[in-house]
Amino acid sequence: MPSPFPGMDPWLEREPIFSDFYDRWLMCLSEAVNASLPDGYFSAMNTIVWDEERQRRVPDVSRFGKPELESYGVALADLPGLTMVAELDEVAQRFLEIRAGDDERLVTAIELLSPANKAAGSPGRKAYQAKQKEFAAAGVSLVELDFLRSGSHTTLVNREHLGRLFRSPFDYHVAVTQFKPTTRFHGAAIRLSDRLPTIGLPLDPGVPPVIIDL
Repeated sequence: MPSPFPGMDPWLEREPIFSDFYDRWLMCLSEAVNASLPDGYFSAMNTIVWDEERQRRVPDVSRFGKPELESYGVALADLPGLTMVAELDEVAQRFLEIRAGDDERLVTAIELLSPANKAAGSPGRKAYQAKQKEFAAAGVSLVELDFLRSGSHTTLVNREHLGRLFRSPFDYHVAVTQFKPTTRFHGAAIRLSDRLPTIGLPLDPGVPPVIIDL
Protein backbone atom coordinates (compact mmCIF):
# COMPACT_ATOMS: atom_id res chain seq x y z
CA MET A 1 0.00 0.00 0.00
CA PRO A 2 1.22 3.57 -0.56
CA SER A 3 2.70 5.46 2.37
CA PRO A 4 0.16 7.59 4.30
CA PHE A 5 2.86 10.21 4.92
CA PRO A 6 3.20 13.10 2.46
CA GLY A 7 6.94 13.47 3.01
CA MET A 8 9.47 11.40 4.92
CA ASP A 9 8.03 8.05 6.02
CA PRO A 10 9.21 7.44 9.63
CA TRP A 11 9.20 3.66 9.07
CA LEU A 12 12.07 4.17 6.62
CA GLU A 13 14.26 5.38 9.50
CA ARG A 14 14.72 1.83 10.83
CA GLU A 15 17.80 -0.21 9.99
CA PRO A 16 18.38 -1.99 7.64
CA ILE A 17 15.53 -0.28 5.75
CA PHE A 18 17.24 3.11 5.91
CA SER A 19 20.43 1.78 4.30
CA ASP A 20 18.46 0.60 1.28
CA PHE A 21 16.47 3.85 1.15
CA TYR A 22 19.71 5.85 1.45
CA ASP A 23 21.34 4.36 -1.67
CA ARG A 24 18.19 4.39 -3.78
CA TRP A 25 17.25 7.96 -2.86
CA LEU A 26 20.73 9.34 -3.56
CA MET A 27 20.74 7.70 -7.00
CA CYS A 28 17.37 9.29 -7.81
CA LEU A 29 18.60 12.66 -6.55
CA SER A 30 21.73 12.40 -8.70
CA GLU A 31 19.60 11.82 -11.81
CA ALA A 32 17.35 14.78 -10.97
CA VAL A 33 20.33 17.09 -10.35
CA ASN A 34 22.11 16.10 -13.57
CA ALA A 35 18.92 16.73 -15.56
CA SER A 36 18.74 20.29 -14.18
CA LEU A 37 22.37 21.47 -14.11
CA PRO A 38 23.52 24.16 -16.57
CA ASP A 39 26.24 23.50 -19.14
CA GLY A 40 29.67 22.99 -17.62
CA TYR A 41 28.40 21.32 -14.44
CA PHE A 42 27.78 17.68 -13.59
CA SER A 43 26.96 15.61 -10.52
CA ALA A 44 28.62 12.36 -9.49
CA MET A 45 28.68 10.00 -6.52
CA ASN A 46 31.63 9.89 -4.14
CA THR A 47 32.31 8.01 -0.91
CA ILE A 48 33.66 8.64 2.56
CA VAL A 49 35.30 5.67 4.32
CA TRP A 50 35.98 5.05 8.00
CA ASP A 51 36.77 2.13 10.32
CA GLU A 52 33.93 0.87 12.51
CA GLU A 53 34.55 -1.48 15.42
CA ARG A 54 32.43 -4.61 15.70
CA GLN A 55 32.47 -7.58 18.05
CA ARG A 56 33.07 -11.18 16.89
CA ARG A 57 32.47 -14.23 19.09
CA VAL A 58 35.08 -16.99 19.04
CA PRO A 59 35.28 -20.18 21.14
CA ASP A 60 37.60 -19.96 24.13
CA VAL A 61 39.49 -23.23 23.64
CA SER A 62 41.27 -22.84 26.97
CA ARG A 63 38.01 -23.66 28.73
CA PHE A 64 37.36 -26.99 27.01
CA GLY A 65 37.84 -29.92 29.33
CA LYS A 66 36.13 -32.62 31.33
CA PRO A 67 33.61 -30.95 33.66
CA GLU A 68 33.50 -31.71 37.36
CA LEU A 69 30.09 -33.04 38.35
CA GLU A 70 30.23 -32.47 42.11
CA SER A 71 28.31 -29.22 41.79
CA TYR A 72 26.26 -27.52 39.11
CA GLY A 73 28.26 -24.30 39.48
CA VAL A 74 31.60 -26.00 38.87
CA ALA A 75 30.22 -27.80 35.82
CA LEU A 76 29.07 -24.50 34.30
CA ALA A 77 32.46 -22.92 34.99
CA ASP A 78 34.20 -25.62 32.97
CA LEU A 79 31.90 -25.53 29.95
CA PRO A 80 33.26 -24.09 26.67
CA GLY A 81 33.05 -20.33 26.62
CA LEU A 82 32.87 -17.60 23.99
CA THR A 83 35.32 -14.72 23.83
CA MET A 84 34.42 -11.35 22.33
CA VAL A 85 37.04 -10.13 19.87
CA ALA A 86 37.02 -6.57 18.55
CA GLU A 87 37.55 -6.16 14.81
CA LEU A 88 37.60 -3.11 12.55
CA ASP A 89 35.26 -3.06 9.58
CA GLU A 90 35.72 -0.57 6.76
CA VAL A 91 32.47 1.36 6.26
CA ALA A 92 31.80 3.35 3.07
CA GLN A 93 29.05 5.95 2.74
CA ARG A 94 28.13 7.71 -0.47
CA PHE A 95 27.38 11.36 -1.06
CA LEU A 96 26.72 13.53 -4.09
CA GLU A 97 29.06 16.11 -5.59
CA ILE A 98 28.51 18.88 -8.13
CA ARG A 99 31.64 19.63 -10.15
CA ALA A 100 32.44 22.14 -12.86
CA GLY A 101 34.88 22.81 -15.69
CA ASP A 102 37.51 20.73 -17.42
CA ASP A 103 39.38 20.43 -14.13
CA GLU A 104 36.25 18.98 -12.45
CA ARG A 105 36.43 21.54 -9.65
CA LEU A 106 34.26 20.64 -6.65
CA VAL A 107 31.54 23.26 -6.24
CA THR A 108 28.86 21.76 -3.99
CA ALA A 109 28.55 18.65 -1.81
CA ILE A 110 25.13 17.12 -1.06
CA GLU A 111 24.91 14.92 2.03
CA LEU A 112 22.05 12.71 3.16
CA LEU A 113 22.78 12.12 6.85
CA SER A 114 22.91 8.53 8.09
CA PRO A 115 22.48 7.09 11.61
CA ALA A 116 26.28 6.66 11.76
CA ASN A 117 26.72 10.41 11.15
CA LYS A 118 24.41 11.24 14.07
CA ALA A 119 25.64 8.70 16.66
CA ALA A 120 27.47 10.66 19.37
CA GLY A 121 31.16 9.71 19.66
CA SER A 122 31.04 7.22 16.78
CA PRO A 123 33.77 6.93 14.11
CA GLY A 124 31.17 7.73 11.46
CA ARG A 125 30.26 11.01 13.16
CA LYS A 126 33.91 12.00 13.62
CA ALA A 127 34.67 11.24 9.96
CA TYR A 128 31.66 13.28 8.84
CA GLN A 129 32.56 16.27 11.01
CA ALA A 130 36.11 16.20 9.63
CA LYS A 131 34.67 16.28 6.13
CA GLN A 132 32.47 19.27 7.05
CA LYS A 133 35.61 21.18 8.05
CA GLU A 134 37.33 20.25 4.77
CA PHE A 135 34.42 21.59 2.74
CA ALA A 136 34.38 24.81 4.77
CA ALA A 137 38.14 25.32 4.38
CA ALA A 138 37.88 24.78 0.62
CA GLY A 139 34.86 27.08 0.22
CA VAL A 140 32.69 24.23 -1.07
CA SER A 141 28.95 24.80 -0.59
CA LEU A 142 27.35 22.13 1.58
CA VAL A 143 23.76 20.90 1.33
CA GLU A 144 22.79 18.64 4.24
CA LEU A 145 19.56 16.64 4.30
CA ASP A 146 18.60 15.32 7.73
CA PHE A 147 15.70 12.87 7.38
CA LEU A 148 16.33 11.22 10.77
CA ARG A 149 14.61 12.27 13.98
CA SER A 150 16.97 10.30 16.23
CA GLY A 151 20.61 11.03 17.03
CA SER A 152 22.62 14.15 17.82
CA HIS A 153 22.31 17.36 15.83
CA THR A 154 24.94 17.11 13.11
CA THR A 155 24.38 19.63 10.30
CA LEU A 156 26.93 22.43 10.06
CA VAL A 157 24.36 25.08 11.02
CA ASN A 158 23.86 24.62 14.76
CA ARG A 159 20.41 23.91 16.14
CA GLU A 160 20.09 27.32 17.88
CA HIS A 161 20.78 29.11 14.60
CA LEU A 162 18.26 26.89 12.81
CA GLY A 163 15.68 27.71 15.49
CA ARG A 164 16.10 31.43 14.76
CA LEU A 165 16.05 30.77 11.01
CA PHE A 166 12.94 28.56 10.95
CA ARG A 167 11.00 30.02 13.92
CA SER A 168 8.95 26.83 14.09
CA PRO A 169 9.37 23.27 15.41
CA PHE A 170 10.71 20.68 12.98
CA ASP A 171 11.23 16.92 12.80
CA TYR A 172 13.56 16.93 9.79
CA HIS A 173 15.42 19.71 8.06
CA VAL A 174 17.58 20.82 5.16
CA ALA A 175 20.61 23.02 5.92
CA VAL A 176 22.48 24.81 3.12
CA THR A 177 25.81 26.51 3.84
CA GLN A 178 27.20 28.68 1.06
CA PHE A 179 30.74 30.01 1.55
CA LYS A 180 31.23 32.14 -1.58
CA PRO A 181 31.29 35.09 -1.99
CA THR A 182 30.38 35.33 1.71
CA THR A 183 29.14 32.72 4.18
CA ARG A 184 25.35 32.40 4.15
CA PHE A 185 22.95 29.89 5.67
CA HIS A 186 19.68 28.75 4.18
CA GLY A 187 17.39 25.93 5.13
CA ALA A 188 13.97 24.37 5.31
CA ALA A 189 12.12 23.07 8.36
CA ILE A 190 10.19 19.85 7.74
CA ARG A 191 7.52 18.41 10.03
CA LEU A 192 6.32 14.83 9.89
CA SER A 193 3.07 16.07 8.33
CA ASP A 194 4.87 18.03 5.53
CA ARG A 195 5.84 16.92 2.07
CA LEU A 196 9.53 17.33 1.29
CA PRO A 197 10.30 20.85 0.06
CA THR A 198 11.70 22.32 -3.12
CA ILE A 199 15.21 23.65 -2.47
CA GLY A 200 17.94 25.52 -4.33
CA LEU A 201 21.38 23.94 -4.72
CA PRO A 202 24.04 26.68 -4.81
CA LEU A 203 26.60 26.71 -7.60
CA ASP A 204 29.27 29.33 -8.32
CA PRO A 205 28.79 33.04 -7.43
CA GLY A 206 26.69 34.68 -10.13
CA VAL A 207 25.21 31.37 -11.32
CA PRO A 208 21.54 30.77 -10.41
CA PRO A 209 20.97 27.83 -8.04
CA VAL A 210 19.56 24.55 -9.31
CA ILE A 211 15.98 24.08 -8.12
CA ILE A 212 15.18 20.52 -7.00
CA ASP A 213 11.85 19.21 -5.73
CA LEU A 214 12.88 16.70 -3.07
